[in-house]
Amino acid sequence: MALKICIAQLNFLVGDTVGNAQKIIAAAHEAYAQGARLLLTPELSICGYAAEDLFLRPAFIASCDDAVKTVARELAGLKGLHVVVGHPTGGDVRSKSVAVQRRYNAASVLSEGRVLETYAKRELPNYQVFDERRYFTPGQGACVFQVEGINVGLLICEDAWFDEPGLLARNSGAEMIAVLNASPFHVGKGVERVARMAERARFLEAPVVYAHLVGGQDEVVFDGGSFAVDAAGELVARAPSFQEDLFFIEATRQDGQPASLALTGKLVAERSAEADLWDALVLGVRDYIGKNGFPGVLLGLSGGIDSALVLAIAVDALGKGRVRAVMMPSPYTADISWIDARDMAARMGVRYDEISITPEFEAFKASLAGEFKGLPEDTTEENIQARIRGVFLMALSNKFGSIVLTTGNKSEMATGYCTLYGDMAGGFAVIKDLLKTQVFKLARWRNIHDPYGTGIDPIPERIITRPPSAELRPDQTDQDSLPPYDILDAILERYMENDQGVEEIIAAGFDRAVVERVARLIRINEYKRRQSPVGIRVSHRSFGKDWRYPITGKFRA
Repeated sequence: MALKICIAQLNFLVGDTVGNAQKIIAAAHEAYAQGARLLLTPELSICGYAAEDLFLRPAFIASCDDAVKTVARELAGLKGLHVVVGHPTGGDVRSKSVAVQRRYNAASVLSEGRVLETYAKRELPNYQVFDERRYFTPGQGACVFQVEGINVGLLICEDAWFDEPGLLARNSGAEMIAVLNASPFHVGKGVERVARMAERARFLEAPVVYAHLVGGQDEVVFDGGSFAVDAAGELVARAPSFQEDLFFIEATRQDGQPASLALTGKLVAERSAEADLWDALVLGVRDYIGKNGFPGVLLGLSGGIDSALVLAIAVDALGKGRVRAVMMPSPYTADISWIDARDMAARMGVRYDEISITPEFEAFKASLAGEFKGLPEDTTEENIQARIRGVFLMALSNKFGSIVLTTGNKSEMATGYCTLYGDMAGGFAVIKDLLKTQVFKLARWRNIHDPYGTGIDPIPERIITRPPSAELRPDQTDQDSLPPYDILDAILERYMENDQGVEEIIAAGFDRAVVERVARLIRINEYKRRQSPVGIRVSHRSFGKDWRYPITGKFRA
């Protein structure tokens, strides 16, 4: 006898409890028609992940409770179907006139109009982008329910990374473990998940079915790729990444076998890190723009590698009709920058405009001439140019409603090689978490992967090969102000992403003066990063929720 399981790998909208419930109901009807009798949805599917301080509002919890009841009621006629939905539940209770938190990150098993079981997540993560102890109380006990004669143990995300929750389920009779998840993407996370669940399956001597969320939510992206491993830890099924899918798995009892349940399903091939990274950025842009209702995007196209990469990502995410590029030359813009920007825009088929900032730049200098009399030009004048461009882009955004995509990368954000209210002005920072060396690598990857069959490299080769420059003074290059990017990025990866100390990095062969300079630049530019737009997280540690350092402080590494 076989149990057909459907993982509803869906893209939910935070706070849209009515819409999310309807997505689950539609998925359940389709899955049921195809023979499924167990439907698994991701963690907190009713409200979307993560709803942050919405969890603290009683009206929000009540809305989620109502949505769970709606799902149960609307699916009452599907005999034998069990639907597992993730949702917050509970609220504040009074104890000696003090409000005590009793909210739970929960999952309920619904069948034939009833809530059969509700399980509360036991292990609440409070690291990286996670902040669940702010909102939830740890659950207790286990949840095991039966579908088609098979005992299914229920866990939620972090529970599956620890021994006790799985053991409680197994000791309560579970033959298979179903795990609801909302695990944010970073490069390499998918491999890590499969390896860990394989270890869990071997430890528990039971197969594991991993139902994962897909979609972008502010800084984070969820990559889907739901999967199943058998009791021996072998990967037996995997859903596509970065797209919605109703993914089916069959569990078949094999009497007389040491592990009596065999799982089968489609097994999508493993992908490259670059493919995952590209799709994460594309999905992050598409969902931020779509879920927030912006009609399109615009960006400053400089003829450099960063803006070129952002343009290519935006077109892949939204289509050329919703993307506009603006070239804003200054007196220091090289001819090849004009040529390359025009070429890039033509290749991508987007609207392209040129607006010189020279008249405004000269006007600013004239207005400030008295104040600056006798002083040489320096970064002040460079920043004025960047800020004029920011004003132009924001004016176009205000007039036409499109959001401005900023084009700064992680190497620049770390070291402060960016201008407040200039190139940092905008609404969404697409490559904020990409080191400069990754920018070059991803640009080359996209040029050799043509999903549309055009036969045209989207990014002109010269944009990739010419030395990067802000073009804010004569003959300027980035390396006038920063260490070579291969050295800078290696230090940033060690110091910022992996918390290695200055002496440890120096001991690894890096120059002391360079390491100390980079550490200082990271420290003194915290105030800039606090004012930068939200951007897509693709590493295990990004500037944002992962990085919480004081602006004002005395400690020196």
